[in-house]
Amino acid sequence: MSNSSCHNMILSLLAASLLLLFPLAHSQDGMTGGEWRYYGGGSGSSKYSNLDQIDRGNFADLELKWRWQSIDGRFDLEQLKTEYPNLQIANDVPEVSINGLKAAPLAVGDVLFVSTPLYQAAAIDAKSGETLWTFDPRSYASGIPIMMLGFSNRGLAYWSDGESARVVWGTGDGFLIAVDAETGEAAAGFGDRGRVDLIADIPRARRQAPINYSVTSAPIIVGDVIVVGSAISDQPAYKEMPPGHVRGFDIHTGQLLWTFHTIPQAGEYGNETWEDGSWEYSGHANVWTLMSADQEAGLVYLPVGSPTNDFYGVHRPGDNLFANSLVALDARSGERRWHFQMVHHDLWDSDPPAAPNLVDITVDGRDIKAVAQVTKHGFVFVFDRLSGEPVWPIEERVVPASDVPGERASPTQPYPSKPPPFDRQGLSREDLIDFTPALRAEADEILTRYRFGPMFTPPSLPSDTSLGTINVPGYIGGANWTGAGVDPETGILYIPSATVPSRSGMREPDAPDATLNYVRDVTTRLGPRGLPLTKPPYGRITAIDLNQGEILWQLPNGAGSPAVRNHPALRGVELPDLGNGRDQILITRTLLISAQTTPNNAGFYPLVARDKSTGATLAEVALPAQPIGPPVTYLQDGDQYLAVTVRGTPPELIVLGLP
Repeated sequence: MSNSSCHNMILSLLAASLLLLFPLAHSQDGMTGGEWRYYGGGSGSSKYSNLDQIDRGNFADLELKWRWQSIDGRFDLEQLKTEYPNLQIANDVPEVSINGLKAAPLAVGDVLFVSTPLYQAAAIDAKSGETLWTFDPRSYASGIPIMMLGFSNRGLAYWSDGESARVVWGTGDGFLIAVDAETGEAAAGFGDRGRVDLIADIPRARRQAPINYSVTSAPIIVGDVIVVGSAISDQPAYKEMPPGHVRGFDIHTGQLLWTFHTIPQAGEYGNETWEDGSWEYSGHANVWTLMSADQEAGLVYLPVGSPTNDFYGVHRPGDNLFANSLVALDARSGERRWHFQMVHHDLWDSDPPAAPNLVDITVDGRDIKAVAQVTKHGFVFVFDRLSGEPVWPIEERVVPASDVPGERASPTQPYPSKPPPFDRQGLSREDLIDFTPALRAEADEILTRYRFGPMFTPPSLPSDTSLGTINVPGYIGGANWTGAGVDPETGILYIPSATVPSRSGMREPDAPDATLNYVRDVTTRLGPRGLPLTKPPYGRITAIDLNQGEILWQLPNGAGSPAVRNHPALRGVELPDLGNGRDQILITRTLLISAQTTPNNAGFYPLVARDKSTGATLAEVALPAQPIGPPVTYLQDGDQYLAVTVRGTPPELIVLGLP
């Protein structure tokens, strides 16, 4: 072993021993010395680890150490549907899948904890991959939540007071589950035999199929308080939907401690932004994605989603606080400390889709404890995370009005002066695909059928002259639940994003009992001959220096989709790197690591090591299948490992390490 390797091992062992003396209940930036206790590494969602055994010199040497098949694989979906009639596919759910293992495994001590699409949980030996225990809350027996294309779960939360430890997660049928982290048994004294009913106190929420209230993302634990969001459909044909109120529960007993009304009730701050009494029946405005927390300050940060219906707002006049907002709460009391609404009266499904990133930065000589929120529409909003003051000015700019009957779009929307947008915003003819003159001409002809223009051009009804409005980066473009990561040592934010132009149209609802005049009519299939409508890149990674508020670099995330690169219309055309979709990223002391969702030119799905300062590819390692969840890293017996989930039937968790 080299002197360098010995030195690294000594440092790693020292870090591991320090963990025993100083538990990581207050870890915010992910510098965990070997553990990965939160979905984003630390509670600040940095996706950062200070481990550095795996570096640019040996990344290419990584080899598969073990693979673990999801315990959902023991189920046959057709048999499940026979046993549980509520699992029969609803009309608006075209496909049911149990293969989306999106969770980030948590690494604590010698154990990895992971949750599955069917809301089961498992503990796995971190070195061997042996299953230590499993827990099945049988959530699937209640049926399929109406808003999902199959089952979905993005992880669980871990808590310990040094004497006992618990693993906590939410289910598709609206329960909060807590189990003993060592035994996998239902947590004694927590709720009713280890579970709390999350639906009971939410207006208009139901557990009868099709379920309209569930949990798809990991809760976050601050001290002894579990903070829980929810998943609710923002697309239905009904104006009466469950509100996405966020709640805090006691980790020991499961007792409800507080409720924050994301749709303010009578007499509460912001209630007047739901005009004509629309607060009484409106729903959604929920935290469906991941949250972050400042453990020292005792604050939890909520990225609150869009209101119902997300493309049609005639029935909910006003700005609609706290929808589309970043809200900071006191985690112990649930009291609002500050908020900022990033889209007023949303008509584009432009909700904040990911956990905000907490990082300490220095701007013009001032040290700032900051929080940075990435959005679907390509902005980074940066605030002092204690006071809520914007780090750089945010301007209200005039935006286009709506011509939908009865619709009152907000006359202005907020634009950060810094950092610059990280994705394409708005659409012009200069943006159209132009690999060949024929494709450009076809794209130009397609555009004549639609309304288009700057960002915040409102959705429109179909007419003799238009099929609707095209928005860019699109309702599934920009950033999404994969989120961003930040290096706490440099203050550089790394953002995976995608450009996915989408038609923002409306149509009359099919449901005979609908209470809305119109519902969304969207598609992303807009380009000529099945190709994208716009020029590349279609996916990228952007590095932003948060100390300066400037883009450091921006690069396509790989060669791009084989379906595009091998398209007959592009035969003989020399193509640049196209990028495609959003990578899942991990930041270490020496590397930016990204799990690429499209094959490279060699035909395999790569785990990519990049230079943090330039984005240049340093090395690639072949994954056995398409990655799904975020890569994480941990230390076990002095050795650094990387873990990531990949697709399959069933999907798998794979672990890589050095020879």
